[in-house]
Amino acid sequence: MTIITASVVQAGTPLFDKKRTFEKLETLTHEAAKGGAQLVVFPEAYIGGYPKGLDFGVRLGSRSEEGRDMFKRYYDAAITVPGADCDAVGAIAKAANVYLVVGAVEQGGGTLYCTMLYFAPDGAFLGKHRKLMPTALERVVWGFGDGSTLIAPQTEIGTLGGAICWENFMPQTRLAMYQKGVEFYCAPTVDDRDVWLPLMQTTALEGRCFVLSATQFMVRADGPADYHPIQGDAPDTVLIRGGSCIISPFGDILAGPVYGSETILTADLDKSEIIRGKYDLDVVGHYARPDVFSLKVNETPQEIVQTSETRDKS
Repeated sequence: MTIITASVVQAGTPLFDKKRTFEKLETLTHEAAKGGAQLVVFPEAYIGGYPKGLDFGVRLGSRSEEGRDMFKRYYDAAITVPGADCDAVGAIAKAANVYLVVGAVEQGGGTLYCTMLYFAPDGAFLGKHRKLMPTALERVVWGFGDGSTLIAPQTEIGTLGGAICWENFMPQTRLAMYQKGVEFYCAPTVDDRDVWLPLMQTTALEGRCFVLSATQFMVRADGPADYHPIQGDAPDTVLIRGGSCIISPFGDILAGPVYGSETILTADLDKSEIIRGKYDLDVVGHYARPDVFSLKVNETPQEIVQTSETRDKS
């Protein structure tokens, strides 16, 4: 299969409303599939939401009771992986007959993680990647992933993989993905700044891979009445302006970026361009210098309590 049709979905989460979030996920996935997509990518934290503009009651040296209540509300909107909600996402992928990559807020015990989930067209769960490095105040509400979820699922259309939001600024993370042979590099994000596009072009050029970046478009009205972001309470206040894009292995913009509205961007991706690109640049092959540089990646799950069972698994 040489030419793959892929879509990135630019949309906002119905914040703190899991039922409406899943309904919107289903509708938009089917819409992308009707447009011919075989691979559909959703933004960072699409399931669970990205409550931009909230501080969760954090001050240096103290936390508020209101902030604890807000975290509990955010936790309740998250999903477990695996679990019934995860199965429901798989059912959406199966009904639409697409490979589906979606950002989710994941419950892991009492901790939340910013996670990217992969599903096959038959609904099978292909694996997850937990964001390694939450940024700034994200560290209050999200835990740190580890190297055990630096995955690159092998599929009939090619090798998937990628990183979430500002992980893409970490050259070590990108290099680890290139080493795994990623062909379709998925970059779900909420970064809507102008600098995001050149980063995605750099990643595509560097890895000689297709980059699919899905960014949320979110307005204040996507949240409930008692959601009061610092940006303001007017319903049409734009909190995340979009900027989704699809980039070729030569850094060419195949679709996007689009700002200021929800949209689905679709492009045909010719996999022969990957090899044509690696003819003169393969950063983990002929263009590498392992005698000078090396990267050690620890893919062992990091458990604070290790039993004989967890040691055997590692």
